[in-house]
Parts: sequence; structure tokens; C-alpha cells
Amino acid sequence: MYYYKSVVTPVGELKLIASDLGLAAILWQNDNPKRVRLAPLERNDRHPVLCEAEKQLLEYFAGARQQFTLTLDFAGTEFQKKVWQALVAIPFGETRSYRQIAEQIGHPTAMRAVGAANGKNPLSIVAPCHRVIGANGKLTGFAGGLDVKAFLLQLETTPDV
Repeated sequence: MYYYKSVVTPVGELKLIASDLGLAAILWQNDNPKRVRLAPLERNDRHPVLCEAEKQLLEYFAGARQQFTLTLDFAGTEFQKKVWQALVAIPFGETRSYRQIAEQIGHPTAMRAVGAANGKNPLSIVAPCHRVIGANGKLTGFAGGLDVKAFLLQLETTPDV
């Protein structure tokens, strides 16, 4: 069973989804329903995992949090989970290329597979797929949209005033 609640953020309304094991997904307002499939879903605005995820996300958007300390419940293939764990390891304010992620997980020629796994990342922002860019430094596909990707990267590189 999965539980969800909606949260209003500077990048739109996000749907947070959790199991009793941890945070399972953060879905965008206009997310493709086929990108992340978790069911059955039951609304629970008081679920402790969802409440903690909301708190930490709002701190992140307020500039008060650079690292998430949530228990994550990734549902995917072993390869996808390796990629998603590599995303979690990208430091705040830094970026990596698909090639760098492929090398990090021990599959140096699997850039396209890394890109596909990145696109299926169920935990946007917390597993920061927005920090993965093209080898040429350009912003590439992002489920939340390239404008949101640019916003998140800017949020992480703007020094505190």
C-alpha cells in the first residue's frame, strides 16, 4: 500500500508518495502517469514519512536545507536503483554528466541507459536528477520541465544573501 499527499511548492503542486518503508515518489503536477507506477494509493495527509518529506522539501525551497535525510523506498530494477543511488550522492550545487554517472556505477558505456533510468527517477529533487546535465553542459530532459530544472539548479548555486 502507498500513501500520498499533495504539497504546494515554488515549482508547482507535488504529489508525495510513501510506503511504510519510506518515501517512494515525488510526482510533478503534470507528470506522465506512466513514468512512475505505484498502486494502490490512499490519501493520508498525516503519514509521518509524508509529513517529514514535506517539511524537508519546504526547507530546501526556503534555502534552509542542502541535504535530505529521508528514508527512501526506491521501486525499480537493480540498474535503476544504482543510478538513483548515484544521484543521491551528487553534492548540493554540483552537476554530473550521464557519462560520469555511468562510470561511477561501473557501466562506463551505458550513458543512454543511465539517461533512461534518470528519466524514470521516482524521487525528483530528493534524488536530484536535475543535477545531471549533458556532456556539453546543456540542460537535458527533465520530467518537471527544463524551466524547473533551471530553477532548481539556480536555487542551488545562488549564495545566501
